[in-house]
Amino acid sequence: MKVEGKVSHLLSIQRAGFDFLKSITTRTPKVTIPPTMLHFLGDRKAISEEAYLETEEFYSDVAKAYQNELRFLAERGANYVQLDDTNLAYLCDPKMREGARQRGEDPDTLPRRYAQLINAAFADCPASLRIWMHLCRGNFKSAWVAEGGYEPVEEVLLNELDVDGYFLEYDDERSGDFAPLRHVPKNKTVVLGLVTTKLQEMETKDELKQRIEEAARYMPLEQMALSPQCGFSSTVHGNDIAFDS
Repeated sequence: MKVEGKVSHLLSIQRAGFDFLKSITTRTPKVTIPPTMLHFLGDRKAISEEAYLETEEFYSDVAKAYQNELRFLAERGANYVQLDDTNLAYLCDPKMREGARQRGEDPDTLPRRYAQLINAAFADCPASLRIWMHLCRGNFKSAWVAEGGYEPVEEVLLNELDVDGYFLEYDDERSGDFAPLRHVPKNKTVVLGLVTTKLQEMETKDELKQRIEEAARYMPLEQMALSPQCGFSSTVHGNDIAFDS
């Protein structure tokens, strides 16, 4: 993928889907929007210098595109948006951090730069619009792309992002321990993704209760919720969780 021209927002991407969902439910419909990962996928080389001599202008245009999409959604009545972010999740992975270094990027400064981009994208949202973030490490046929605990991005993730809460993957060892949760401020909620969508085996109630108690050593129980760690079918292929008959 390469950015050959100026980034702009010509029409709403999610509006039709939101309108349909809103029409068939009495519950609060959630809109999931894709991550701002054009830069991380290919670094500076993926952004044409003819289109953007300076990367700051590129970041600004990306933020404006998100602002326009969110404004369209808010006008349709949306008040719950989830950003599926992969940048910060991938920057938890030692191999991907090293890959960034090999491309000439600094994996210690990239999290803050991406957080600034995300905050700019949400800067003009109405107060009624709740913004949540899901950190996704990949979800394809029960496989994943990245692994590693949240320590490399913990402070930026939990204290510098202007979001209301987080969906964090915590279904197995690849997600690390709960220690980064000590940085969660009192005004934010963390949804612990303790239920895996990648394996056939189901967690027992006792196992889930034990994991929640472990997490409660680092943050108040009142600020927690529980969910699957990712989608059961993030692509048309689904995950390998069906038992053979």
